[in-house]
Amino acid sequence: MSSQLRNRNVHRFAVFTACCTFFLLIAGALVTSNDAGLSVPDWPLSYGSLTPPMVGGIFYEHGHRMIAAFVGMLSIVLAAWLWRVESRAWVRWLGIAAVGAVVAQGILGGITVLFFLPAPISAAHATLAQLFFCTIVSIALFTSAWWQRQRSAIADPREGAGIHTLAIATAGATLVQLILGAAFRHKGFGIVPHLVGAVLVTTLIFWLAGALRVRFGNVPELRNSARALHALIGLQLLLGGAAWWSRIYSAQFPQPIPVMVTFTVIHTVTGALVLATTVLVTLLCYRLVRPAGAVASAGVGVSHGAASPARQASL
Repeated sequence: MSSQLRNRNVHRFAVFTACCTFFLLIAGALVTSNDAGLSVPDWPLSYGSLTPPMVGGIFYEHGHRMIAAFVGMLSIVLAAWLWRVESRAWVRWLGIAAVGAVVAQGILGGITVLFFLPAPISAAHATLAQLFFCTIVSIALFTSAWWQRQRSAIADPREGAGIHTLAIATAGATLVQLILGAAFRHKGFGIVPHLVGAVLVTTLIFWLAGALRVRFGNVPELRNSARALHALIGLQLLLGGAAWWSRIYSAQFPQPIPVMVTFTVIHTVTGALVLATTVLVTLLCYRLVRPAGAVASAGVGVSHGAASPARQASL
């Protein structure tokens, strides 16, 4: 089998793993939104069995565990595959890091159950799930043919704090916002910090998208990234309002009702998409854009120069 075909296959497997991980995020959000976190009081088995009766909250909690186990196996296969066919050491080690993250995620999930849903551990469990998803999505990008093709270096016209700094700040603020959201869902504190974070993240995303559109409107990847950011943050704001309304509306009911569960789950997993998109946009900026001074010192043209073969191989 040729090297090109092996790389294409591992990329496809990484994409498949990312899709399964997103489905796992949905399953996890269903557990929390249905108040099913303690439907199974033991761990790692469920009522001492691998096949408990899938009724009530057990369906959500045990189903979540089964999907998590499947994703864990996928991550192990992905890491082993990368170690076998990938020439870039940092990509191989990123695959190992993904396995470490999914193992830690499983342990946190077990601690969450055994210690009766402590808010800090539950929020850490939710946050690590987001980071694992971003790691797998990044591996899918790094193994793509697009990433490995030779790319021209585009000069950032803005001196000082350029597009890289803005992209990192946006991704970091989005991660903090998701932590605040997880803490709110797990009753760590109230809604106010999450609302403040929403204002900050929205501002940064619009700032980043505007900068991409104005400075790099002639670069399809960055122009489309700006559109994706605008669409996702707009959708997320609407879902956030709907999720909050549904919580207020359902407060009079003794159990979670479908409208609240639906809006909360969609809002939660869309937040994961927003974070993953900001991470991918940051990686695209580092791949395509160089500070003007760095481009000039390297003797690379703004639109026609390319990295050396040796440097390109390391990327």
